[in-house]
Amino acid sequence: MPTNDETLLLHLNEAIATIRDKDQLFKVVTTKLRLIFPFDLIGINVFDEEVKQKRLFLRDYYGVDEAPPLPPGADYFTPIAGSPIEKLVADPRVQQFTPQQYLADYPEYTAYKKMTHLGVTHLTAVPLHIGGRLTGFMTLASRRTPHFTAADEKLLEKIGSLIAIAVANTLAFEEVARREQERTLQLNITNALLSIKQREPLFRAVAEALSRVVLFDYFGLRVQRAGRQEAFEGFAEFSRSGVGADAPLLALDPNRQNGLNRLDASAMYHQLNDLLSEPGLYAADDFRAQAQRYPLLRHVYEEYGTRAMLIVPIWQRPDGAAVLMLASPNPTAFRPEDLATVLALTPQIALALENLFAFEQIEELKAQVEQERTYLVDEINTSARFGADSGTFIGSSPALQQVERRIGMVAPTDTTVLISGETGTGKELVARELHNASPRHARALIKLNCAALPAQLIESELFGHEKGAFTGAVERRIGKFELANGGSIFLDEIGELPLDLQAKLLRVLQEREFERLGGTKVLHSDARVIAATNRVLADEVAAGRFRADLYYRLNVFPIELAPLRERREDIEPLLRHFVQRLSKRLGKPIRQVRPADLAALQAYSWPGNIRELEHVLEQSIIVSQGQFLEFAGFAAAPLLLAAPATPTAQAAVPIKTMKEQERDHILAALQRTGGRVSGAQGAALLLDINPKTLEARMKKLGIKRMVGVEG
Repeated sequence: MPTNDETLLLHLNEAIATIRDKDQLFKVVTTKLRLIFPFDLIGINVFDEEVKQKRLFLRDYYGVDEAPPLPPGADYFTPIAGSPIEKLVADPRVQQFTPQQYLADYPEYTAYKKMTHLGVTHLTAVPLHIGGRLTGFMTLASRRTPHFTAADEKLLEKIGSLIAIAVANTLAFEEVARREQERTLQLNITNALLSIKQREPLFRAVAEALSRVVLFDYFGLRVQRAGRQEAFEGFAEFSRSGVGADAPLLALDPNRQNGLNRLDASAMYHQLNDLLSEPGLYAADDFRAQAQRYPLLRHVYEEYGTRAMLIVPIWQRPDGAAVLMLASPNPTAFRPEDLATVLALTPQIALALENLFAFEQIEELKAQVEQERTYLVDEINTSARFGADSGTFIGSSPALQQVERRIGMVAPTDTTVLISGETGTGKELVARELHNASPRHARALIKLNCAALPAQLIESELFGHEKGAFTGAVERRIGKFELANGGSIFLDEIGELPLDLQAKLLRVLQEREFERLGGTKVLHSDARVIAATNRVLADEVAAGRFRADLYYRLNVFPIELAPLRERREDIEPLLRHFVQRLSKRLGKPIRQVRPADLAALQAYSWPGNIRELEHVLEQSIIVSQGQFLEFAGFAAAPLLLAAPATPTAQAAVPIKTMKEQERDHILAALQRTGGRVSGAQGAALLLDINPKTLEARMKKLGIKRMVGVEG
């Protein structure tokens, strides 16, 4: 018959071999053990490989009505040095002692103080060995004095070896389960990575997967790029019902300010950089100590009742950082195993973030390419009226050659260019030639006429707007500067830009950064700025209508275009070019120009410059029926036909001043439109100038609007 000792060993062996659940296994083990060795408390501490750290693996009370709860962090690894366990490690054998014996050397050791309070008088320590290696200690505590014989001590040594194997198996099973959970988490995060392309849904999917293995109340991902703090959406809230949108991790966002000015809040956030750059688990007293050190943590400690935080950096790179944070009001919410679990998932989370950024960048590039395609189609359909099909300027006058030389000098650089000249002189063509001859020619030339939009819409056109930024903003819109990134932006009629927008344009020129209307994210644009104006900006600066600092930023490399009246030798080649191109487009035969008409065209002052010349020729091509182009019957015809046919007659006709010719030309246009200035049938459209500009010139020339006529 087997003895009681042998029966106990058999039962323990059977339990260890068949039971995998930790709680059930050690319930059986302790129950059988108490049949031979009465005790009121059992505790098992396990050691790390180097026998430097200890962790409470098991603690059970028997016959104690008010067993104290485990202190915070009791099941974490803590140093053996400085605790009574170091005496046991120094002499690893079955031994008996009283709490008072150890409290004499370790008066602050809380566990033994509590045992004394519970009436425990004797402790029996049993070493746990596997293959001769010390893996921990089992401690039996009793309110009565145990009387162990040498045989009992031998039996306890054998039991210690069996329990050491049981503990090792349990730890191995827990490790296998933990790794299986990690694989499941990695799979879930990978699935989210492959299927979710928006920030908040992705963050929530990662948080939900993580919540299955780590107990937390708040989850947050914070990304900082290019030295700016980006408070991402996707702060998700778990395990707490009825809690509003505000959460402790959101309170760490410097942009929320928490009653502080932005500068102070930002400074407080940067104080956290050291804490956020290293993995860490801060709970109970540790978190309170960090809260005393960092004002923002003190804020979440006091205002939100946060008592534990787990921090895991996702990456630390020269271009920025990313960090994952978990928080809870429970001081025992996180264990070291939780920190290890999140650290193991860091590569997956980093990959998810990188792919998210890639998806967002792809979407932005797709939108930009689509916008560029739209602009390029428009560019093709509304290309400059002269030189667009040949790719060269038409004419050989010294003034035109000077313009070509200056384009050749400045095009290879990124220097800002200011093109000035009267309306219709070809400022847009010069801008296009500058762009096409520059290293940026592979990207689009984005154009904006500052006089063509109401003041309240120009800012949206220049810098874009977010959804809901103003009434009618039903979706996010990319602005011209964002679209022109890497290319060029042509700001026509820059003198018409309102003063408040001039300051914002100055910021783009100086810092190359801006914000969308209604947005807070700072955007950057590497766009080469080409501006044009038909005003004398120096006079506008003197009159207080244009900022002097912006003028000097724009006028880095000026190009001035001469009016057509100062390059009359270019009229004939321009005429041939337009007649050939317009006749083909209109489906008309190419007709010749009478020498007398050519002389009249060359003698005319052309206040509308090349644009006016093209319009006159287009009208002539449409109505002409015979061998020659006919110019009679048009607004410019009285002036053209008034030009003498011979040099002798020309000398007899008095030459009008520029103001007189311009006045006659505007009067002819008004006569043709019945006095209407603006609108689809107005003189401004006929003369191809801004209606306000036309009204200003009419006022300057003393031309009164016809009474009773809208315009």
